[in-house]
Amino acid sequence: MHLSIHNAPVRTTIVIPAYNEEQCIRSVAERAKEYLGQHHRDADIIIVDDGSTDRTAEVARGIPGVSVISHPMNKGYGAAIKTGMRAAKTEWCITYDADNQHQPESLLPLLEKISEQTDLVIGVRKGYKGPIIRQPGKRLIGLIANYLTETKIPDFNSGLRAFRRTVFLQYEHLFPNGFSLSTTSTICFLKQGHSVAYCPIAIRQRTGKSTVRLRDALKTLMLVIRLTMLFSPLRVFLPASVLCGLLGLALLVQGLYVDRNISDSTVVLILFATILFFFGLLSDQIAAIRREIHVRK
Repeated sequence: MHLSIHNAPVRTTIVIPAYNEEQCIRSVAERAKEYLGQHHRDADIIIVDDGSTDRTAEVARGIPGVSVISHPMNKGYGAAIKTGMRAAKTEWCITYDADNQHQPESLLPLLEKISEQTDLVIGVRKGYKGPIIRQPGKRLIGLIANYLTETKIPDFNSGLRAFRRTVFLQYEHLFPNGFSLSTTSTICFLKQGHSVAYCPIAIRQRTGKSTVRLRDALKTLMLVIRLTMLFSPLRVFLPASVLCGLLGLALLVQGLYVDRNISDSTVVLILFATILFFFGLLSDQIAAIRREIHVRK
């Protein structure tokens, strides 16, 4: 059953991570608040100033009805999101960028997707999706994420999303402090079997200069692999084991029927494939125990 303005609308918290966004933080927060008020939606707004070196925190504190939390130093986009999530009092929290990319008109469709059966709602960007220079890297990471989660993710790193707060906090220790929290949280929710819904949204070009660098994309790729090792190690070890095993068997057949001799490299390759397989099984069991222990805590 979907929660709508006609049936006990759900109260939410809008978490806005901000780093050096003095130019637009006031308009972003005020427009979101005004839009929600016009549609009879009750929402708290938390701005997390992530150690800005400009007047972001000062401007944010001058916005009526908005809570502001400041990091003493820059910790990263993910760290700011986690700070806002811990401070929130509502069951549902929406992450909303401070750079003017997101539009208030996207909030209502996102809220309409929230239901008792849903744990995460992701805004799927249509049309403009960000700078062209970043698209090849995003496509590559997207292909890897689809393979690892065994599903097609229409938008794996959109910043506009609604989290069920209790589920987010259950896994927050797995989420990075950097910008790739969006990607890793998507994979985490899907791999843990939580219900994920998608909602089409439109964004526009950000105000100001992006803080994302090439090294952040490489970090994201490593984080995807790390999370896979935590949630599904066999997706990494099994293909490698099968490939080495097939190659080893091919060399074994050649050695028995053609060369009349089994080489040392053939034996090593088959042993390596076997070790990879059992190491994958062991890693899978350890990962499952680790997740279960954390959930019980």
